[in-house]
Amino acid sequence: MSVLVDKKALPDRSTVWRFVAFLLILSFGFTADLVTKHHAFRSLGMPGEYGRGTETPERPDLYGTRWVFDGLFGFQTTLNEGALYGMFQGKVHVFTVFSLVAIIGIGFWLYYGALRSRLITVTLGMVSAGILGNLYDRLGIHGLRWNYANDIHAAGDPVYAVRDWILVMIGSYHWPNFNIADSLLVCGAILLLFYAVFYVEDGSRPS
Repeated sequence: MSVLVDKKALPDRSTVWRFVAFLLILSFGFTADLVTKHHAFRSLGMPGEYGRGTETPERPDLYGTRWVFDGLFGFQTTLNEGALYGMFQGKVHVFTVFSLVAIIGIGFWLYYGALRSRLITVTLGMVSAGILGNLYDRLGIHGLRWNYANDIHAAGDPVYAVRDWILVMIGSYHWPNFNIADSLLVCGAILLLFYAVFYVEDGSRPS
């Protein structure tokens, strides 16, 4: 008994390889984000714990910093319960829903044509890794507990916040701490903008 297979219904080889590339980028980015966060918090402790007793009163925002280039670049653990620049603190459930919707949307985009583009495949792999890396933190899977209390939580409560650990100074300005997942999201957004404005693939402009 022979089974007829409609070859047109099967994905072509390039599409399969692009999906594999998407999964590899997602896996590598997600793993790199979690491993670096874990190492940073294991080495430096919770926010403000590293170097306790050697604080600089003039710049309390720089407490607990391990400098790589003094005054320019270093490592400092912080926990962000909001979005970029610390906005919307305490809205963890809202960001969790947004993250899940974004992942579902990316899945649909891949299924309905994104895999035809090499650049979009790479970009969506980066963005997906960034979303999942920060979603992991917002769900509290890391198991951390707060070492201080504020208006949102008490000391000892489970942490449902994003772990940030990279510190960059622009002159005297303390750029908000970030992590690998944030970097992947920003790079992905830049690539999407580039694709929409400039990119030409296979001799035609993207729609």
